[in-house]
Amino acid sequence: MASIIKVNDIQNTSGANIINESSNTITIGASGDTVSVPSGATFDVSNATVNGISAGITNAQLFRITTNFTGAQVITSNWEEADTDDAGSIGSFVSQSSGIFSFSQTGIYLIYFQVAVYEDADQRLFQIQIQSTPDNSTYGESATGYTFLSAQFPDICFSTMQTQFIFDCADTTNDKIRFYTGVGSGTTNIGDSNSNKTFASFIRLGDT
Repeated sequence: MASIIKVNDIQNTSGANIINESSNTITIGASGDTVSVPSGATFDVSNATVNGISAGITNAQLFRITTNFTGAQVITSNWEEADTDDAGSIGSFVSQSSGIFSFSQTGIYLIYFQVAVYEDADQRLFQIQIQSTPDNSTYGESATGYTFLSAQFPDICFSTMQTQFIFDCADTTNDKIRFYTGVGSGTTNIGDSNSNKTFASFIRLGDT
């Protein structure tokens, strides 16, 4: 036979509330108290809305370019989400269309961008950029990387370049990201559908 105890408050021996229920809100402990979860216990909030407690990393995705391309440009095509060699991901908050990356959940995101290149002619300056917009229109240079390439010896020179940015997505309608590569003639940006050569990763660090 089941037993039911109906109370609003549970107090300790000193008369202080240790559990209180009011208007469907349950308060455990009071200001200054320590609430301990015993070793070996499971604190399961997988189906709950959590406030004030970090739920850890809720999103981690990686996108890569699948084919080679040339020329200085915002990269608008041949993006795919990594899907080979047991590639993993968490969540699906980030999506892209024609090279514009959008977010379905606000938050602070760590964005990493790498471009792999090769060339058969001297290129004195090569740069990449992470560009962001607060209004779904005007993009600014949020992070930039540079390198120098010389194909004098050997005949073909390979290099990679990286940059990163911590992005505050406070508005999922207007806050967006795109990627730029600036190269001269004789330089090829390397893409690969089976390996991360030119790619971008997004990791949600926490709430905005």
